[in-house]
Amino acid sequence: MFNLILFGPPGSGKGTQSENLIKKYGLKHLSTGDILRSEIAGQTALGLEAKSFMDKGQLVPDEVVIGMISSALEANPEAAGFLFDGFPRTTAQAEALDKLLSLKKTEIAVVLALEVSEEELVKRLLNRGKTSGRSDDTSEEIVRARIVEYHAKTSAVADYYRQFDKVESIKGEGSVDEIFDALCKQIDVRMEEAI
Repeated sequence: MFNLILFGPPGSGKGTQSENLIKKYGLKHLSTGDILRSEIAGQTALGLEAKSFMDKGQLVPDEVVIGMISSALEANPEAAGFLFDGFPRTTAQAEALDKLLSLKKTEIAVVLALEVSEEELVKRLLNRGKTSGRSDDTSEEIVRARIVEYHAKTSAVADYYRQFDKVESIKGEGSVDEIFDALCKQIDVRMEEAI
């Protein structure tokens, strides 16, 4: 099983590249946002627990999110691997994810970090805001605040995985195909090493 984390600030192209990677490598996309919505819609025990926190305006605790990820892993035993998107966001979440994957006799093979300049991100998000209907993509001030928050939170996660030599930075500027090729090269190298 080949598991990877795709990192990148808002507007870095994660959504586009995730779709391409999932198609090429047959990975299962694990987006914590999608999992949360699915568990709540299915009124599972974990979904109801998560909803009770969200209804109070609180963050869903890590152990609830990890429980949902565990359920998603168990529900897809035939998966070639998983692409984690939007998780982990903190060092504690990364440690909990590693512990869970270890119990399932697997691990994160590589963390791919899309690197895009702040000015390019701002330009992309403001352009997306013109057509996406997302209010958080229409204000330059909010966009810049989101980028700062992303770097503040996820740099610690990248540092955590760096100690295991699992982080690869990928230039996230250029054509979609150029970026995809750069991501695939890193994945192929890690897959070779895993054999």
